[in-house]
Amino acid sequence: MNRYKLLMALPAVALATSAFATDQVIVETSAYKWAGDTIFQNEFKAWAVNPYELRSTYKARPGYYMPIDQVWKRKNDLSSYPKLSSNNLLHEAVFNMALDEMVNAVEPDTTLRTGKEWSGVWTRDVSYSIILSMTYMQPEASMISLMKKVNPSGQIIQDTGSGGAWPISTDRMVWTLAAWEIYKVTGDRKWIEKVYPIVERSLAKDEKTVMSERGLVKGETSFIDWREQSYPRWMQTVDISQSEAMGTNVMYAAALKAAGNMAEVLGKKKEAAQYFAKSRELAANIDKTFWMPDKGYYGMYTYGRDNSILNPRAETLGEALAILYDIAPAERHKSISENNPHTPYGPAIFYPQIVDIPNYHNNALWPWVASYWTLAQAKAGNEKGVLEGIGSVYRPAALFCTNKENFNLDNGDIYTELNSSNMLWCLAGNIALTTRVLFGIHFEKDGLVIAPFVPEVLAGKRTLEGFPYRGAKWNIMVEGFGNHIREIIVNGKTLNLAKTKLIPAKMLKTGGDILVKMDNKPIPAMKVNNVDNVKAPLTPVAWLVNNPALNGAGVPVDNQLEWNPIEYIGKYIVLKDGKPVAETRQTSYAAVTPGEWQVIGVSDGGVQSFASEPRSNRERIIVEFPQEATVMKSAEVSYQPTEKLDGYTGAGFVELDRNAAPVEVSVNVPEDGVYSVRLRYANGNGPVNTENKAGVRTLTLDGAKVGTVVLPHRGRGNWNDWGMTNGIRLNLSKGQHTLGIQYLPENENMNIDTNHALVDHLHIERVR
Repeated sequence: MNRYKLLMALPAVALATSAFATDQVIVETSAYKWAGDTIFQNEFKAWAVNPYELRSTYKARPGYYMPIDQVWKRKNDLSSYPKLSSNNLLHEAVFNMALDEMVNAVEPDTTLRTGKEWSGVWTRDVSYSIILSMTYMQPEASMISLMKKVNPSGQIIQDTGSGGAWPISTDRMVWTLAAWEIYKVTGDRKWIEKVYPIVERSLAKDEKTVMSERGLVKGETSFIDWREQSYPRWMQTVDISQSEAMGTNVMYAAALKAAGNMAEVLGKKKEAAQYFAKSRELAANIDKTFWMPDKGYYGMYTYGRDNSILNPRAETLGEALAILYDIAPAERHKSISENNPHTPYGPAIFYPQIVDIPNYHNNALWPWVASYWTLAQAKAGNEKGVLEGIGSVYRPAALFCTNKENFNLDNGDIYTELNSSNMLWCLAGNIALTTRVLFGIHFEKDGLVIAPFVPEVLAGKRTLEGFPYRGAKWNIMVEGFGNHIREIIVNGKTLNLAKTKLIPAKMLKTGGDILVKMDNKPIPAMKVNNVDNVKAPLTPVAWLVNNPALNGAGVPVDNQLEWNPIEYIGKYIVLKDGKPVAETRQTSYAAVTPGEWQVIGVSDGGVQSFASEPRSNRERIIVEFPQEATVMKSAEVSYQPTEKLDGYTGAGFVELDRNAAPVEVSVNVPEDGVYSVRLRYANGNGPVNTENKAGVRTLTLDGAKVGTVVLPHRGRGNWNDWGMTNGIRLNLSKGQHTLGIQYLPENENMNIDTNHALVDHLHIERVR
């Protein structure tokens, strides 16, 4: 299919609506076209009437429950914000619409509202928005909003995530990046003095709880926090808590670097060096674990149970942040830029899609993520990528006359599970495309770097009048095109580019004029990985059964792996302990040795399904706890049982809360080896997808701490839904051992008041 084939003839009325309608094509894909001041998509179009008015003919899909705006007109006074002058009217109007909606997003208490339909401040939403543009557009609201996301313990709040927020979801440290960005813009040392202890405490707690054996951060993919939207259906929230997400790790490595920069500002050289070293170590572990040479970008996350494998999907936000924060080695930037998949409507949240899941994170474009990706494309030097990135944000902004939350990748529509107009991080990304790409404004702790990236098709003059920086206002003009500067003139003084590209903060105290002249040389061509929007095959469902024909001395009873046939599958890959051991077209395999077994389906086109739920035919030990009860008595219970407590084994269960005494049990280990230890538990203190009351405990072996046990909530008031915690690997010698469960200060969750669960029994398997 030719992605650049025009799908429709231009409507006859287009010429009458705007002088720019027949101008040069700026972006064109198989899904839409941006020409002059008009966006065309199938029978619909949107155009700029003037810098303060957009009109659209777009109509919603039948049955959609939210109205579609077909007109935007400026409602707020924008005179205190930068004024854009451009040679493209659509560019001006879309930028001004973002400013207009930004004013709507500032609440009476001077916090930043998440979206028209979503009230309140959310840690990740506001942090990513601040980094993009709110730090210089709304510095006061940005600071107030961040401080709203600090709990009574003086730590950053993880306010959302599957199964009870932290430590299942662990991307709260993006707060650190936002806090550092505010300092770079304001130069306010008192701000760093205020936020640095918060960052210190939060990092210290995470280090005790969410670091994996591979030196990676465990937990959910940053911002993709609906379990069913990006993980296989069989994965429990506890499984997510033990996975390692590329995007979360990249963000975390950048946050460690930001913490080091904060320490430097405060003169804490030793602490700064430690944070920088940790950032470099994490970056190296990211590259080692997630890089896929055959694809030229990073995989999305590791997953499994006692063994983990890499999900080979591309995840756009993580790939973008890896470039922007130099977490990926410099030699990887070009490869990521050219190979990350780009659908006709823009960069997907992840790729390929999941076939049997509704549209929200799955099968979706989120404009703010596309904005981060476009910034990364500019840094990588990809002109074509920058244009398609800008187009992927401007198309929906113009057609829907607002900055919507997300869009269906199949048709570009807003028909998704949830959506909102006036979305904070989407309007923030919209603004950033102008300020950070076309004007190239980058903040450093000691000044500004202005490095515009202007595609040749957008050549000309554009001005930002009244851009704020450390209390001063600047008029910034960019002339020409390219990604290299010929000359920068600051208040009549030419900057010596041979010595530095940084405009020192001391040069920028008074305000005035900055003129940037580009070199007007073509940007070296790079490719974009334009692909159709592909959905992966269904995940196989596998199980273990006894096959007498395979029995022999020492062979476990469950010795045959079987799975359901899936249409359009070309072959199946059988995994044992996370490693491929066979490829077959059959739907069974002789699992004659003990291990953890899985199956992956591969389509005829070579697209892989998720791996099936791990099935173990290893020997196991079940140990009941002493002094088991059948009635809950704790005052920490948030939702009482909806039916009689049932489903436990033995005489009952042990109830855990913050005040409960440590629980210990004696275990007789039959032989030396490596064992996986889990608890069977129930937690009805919240639903699977929201709230913040995950149970957290420390596991001890013969009195010594050996790991953290995570007990996420499994359904509001549902105390009969029993599941397994994460497994902790222990080297156990033959003989008697004491395993214990206790609550320690580092086990404090985000709720603080409720940290409660029921524990049924101890489950032990020998894994090696």
